[in-house]
Amino acid sequence: MSQSTESTTESNPFTKPGFIIAAALVVALIAAAIVIFLLPKGQGNAQPAPSPSPAESSNSATASPSASGEAGKSICGLPASSESALGAAPDTKWELVGTMAAPVDPKIGPGRTDDQGIRSCFAHTPTGALYAAVNLWALGIDPSNERAIAEQLAAKGPGRDAGMKAPQTPAPASAVKVQIAGFNVSYTANQAVVELAFKADNGALASVRTTLLWQDGDWKGVVADNGAPLEEPRQVRDLSGFILWSGA
Repeated sequence: MSQSTESTTESNPFTKPGFIIAAALVVALIAAAIVIFLLPKGQGNAQPAPSPSPAESSNSATASPSASGEAGKSICGLPASSESALGAAPDTKWELVGTMAAPVDPKIGPGRTDDQGIRSCFAHTPTGALYAAVNLWALGIDPSNERAIAEQLAAKGPGRDAGMKAPQTPAPASAVKVQIAGFNVSYTANQAVVELAFKADNGALASVRTTLLWQDGDWKGVVADNGAPLEEPRQVRDLSGFILWSGA
């Protein structure tokens, strides 16, 4: 390895073993512990993968939407819509949740924030799914939220059950700060796949897809039956292919 390559690797937090995206987001919350995503080396030139249609998901939790989810009524009364796509960045107000900026809107969500700071209830719309995914990631950065997130924001299914039985394992805090930089949303009435691009404070980029299920009047995060992430974050070279969107 050349000196310049070594220097680039050392300066890129996504290639360091110590880098974590603490994900109690959709992807990892069900592990009943914040899952540490370590991005493998050699992925720096990867391009954003095309978002699969929600019907392509094989996770058992996605195959059985709840009756209340099919009804489409928000648990906190937020309006729904017949929209099925989100082709441009929404006008957004942002709030810091821990160290990450997260979107907020009284008509989109979060419609509820409990005494632990867990943000829930998002509109039954493509924008609502996007807001839910980002807020999940922002909450997941704080390891103390892991159990509450698993209980309140995870989709029903074997993965959630496995996660709730697992011992809580504290995750170390990361000195690296990440923010949302862009997104893509693939959407049907009861399921959404939200691909988010993240930017670290030194400019390094990564993306991850989050699967959400409309269940019990809100968007819930889906993981594999064993509680593992459906997909780990991957490095990307640039933000081409993403709709640019950021709050910090």
